[in-house]
Amino acid sequence: MTKLTEAISVKTIDVPLNNNDFVKSLLNHLSGSLQDIIGLEEAEGFISIVGSKLGEQIDFQYREALNVEKLSRTQLTEVLVDLKARIDGDFYVLEEFPDKIVFGNKHCPFGSDVFDRPALCMMTSNVFGVITAENTGYAKVSIDESIARNHDHCKITVYLSPDDTADGREYYCSD
Repeated sequence: MTKLTEAISVKTIDVPLNNNDFVKSLLNHLSGSLQDIIGLEEAEGFISIVGSKLGEQIDFQYREALNVEKLSRTQLTEVLVDLKARIDGDFYVLEEFPDKIVFGNKHCPFGSDVFDRPALCMMTSNVFGVITAENTGYAKVSIDESIARNHDHCKITVYLSPDDTADGREYYCSD
């Protein structure tokens, strides 16, 4: 048995491991450990910091690529949908009003690793919130439903002006 085992090359075996799956698994275990050790609210706060930094970076990349100082309302909506498509999400606009945009999603970029990891939703909240606030001056993001909370889809509302009756996290332009 030892000789047969030695004849198999490590390079030819089928191990389901690649960079994308590794990073998803890493985030799953990291967020799960944070939620278990420090609690959901604190884990969301930690992940929010990372999401804010990513939001700043992504906003800069889109504005530079579009060669604009600020995204227009149309560009903002397109950017939020496009960025999720680029990272394997399936976001789309459900409804659009002068004061808010409601997005749906059928596939989380984190895949099945997001189940029971609602702290990871802070990535969407902060990325959407930072990009929106940097271009409009203000945002409030509400994760109304999420795959992480065992819904079969996500529903995210991005408010473009203050609404005291709506739940969510508020974001302001850094200027």
